[in-house]
Amino acid sequence: MINAAINLEQSETYNRAFGAIVGLAIGDALGMPTQSMSAQSIRRFYGGPITRLMDAVSQQPIAPNMKAGSVTDDTEQAFLLAERIIADNGNIDNNKYAQNLLDWEDAMREKGSLDLLGPSTKSALKALVNGVSPEETGKFGTTNGGAMRATPIGIAFKPGESLAKAARKSCLITHNTTQGIESTTLVAVAVSLGIEGCENPLKEAIKFVKSLPKYGNWSAKASVISRVEFFTKKAEELSCLSASDDDFAEMLQNDCGTSVEANESVAAAFAIATRFANEPTKAACFAASIGGDTDTIAAMCSAMLGSK
Repeated sequence: MINAAINLEQSETYNRAFGAIVGLAIGDALGMPTQSMSAQSIRRFYGGPITRLMDAVSQQPIAPNMKAGSVTDDTEQAFLLAERIIADNGNIDNNKYAQNLLDWEDAMREKGSLDLLGPSTKSALKALVNGVSPEETGKFGTTNGGAMRATPIGIAFKPGESLAKAARKSCLITHNTTQGIESTTLVAVAVSLGIEGCENPLKEAIKFVKSLPKYGNWSAKASVISRVEFFTKKAEELSCLSASDDDFAEMLQNDCGTSVEANESVAAAFAIATRFANEPTKAACFAASIGGDTDTIAAMCSAMLGSK
């Protein structure tokens, strides 16, 4: 079995690990009908904020008419990585992983799905197919594709260097930037800390990633860890001021951003998980209603809270 792997024979540990992966899928499914839509469009087409699993409307730009409870690339690709971790005894064969992702997209395309690989992953895999070295293909990947797939790393590894190395390796082909690696490590270690029973896994995850050297290719885009720390503190401040959920949502939409960029969506996920730390269902529904990359934000948020 994997070195430094979590012992799932303990029922409490198992339940937390199960909560993380189920949380990922439920958050993803709640956000599926609203992904890539504005908060205003969500309220218009769904009659208000999301409060339950819903069918996607025909106007849904990525998954029109998809049935309630369906998951997206977030969950499916996380399971691909989980299978890779198991098959490779924790070492992640990136050539096989790349082929797994390409095969997955082919299968999705055959089914007529528009929910295909994200921009960074698609660009990186195209370059790989064209003969570019795996060391080079991910050097522009600053989006959240690595982070959305990170939950299995948090389940398979205890907090520490082995987890950090696995997170970096999972980013090599598609998200080999400082932003990609930081965001993936943040989500993975938050899940792992939750499974370990840490009292405040979000804060401890931030501390852990801040303690690591900067890995990955440089990008001029804003730092993930800086923005996650800033908006997590902002969430705490607004809670202390008894700010409404609407005020909190407006702050995230206007100041943080909820796009596919890791420095926006991962910061939003951490902020939402901080505000609703003891209300995982409310956190997931809030994330699904915020607008932007709702399925991924809700999936990451729910995986982190589900591990507690």
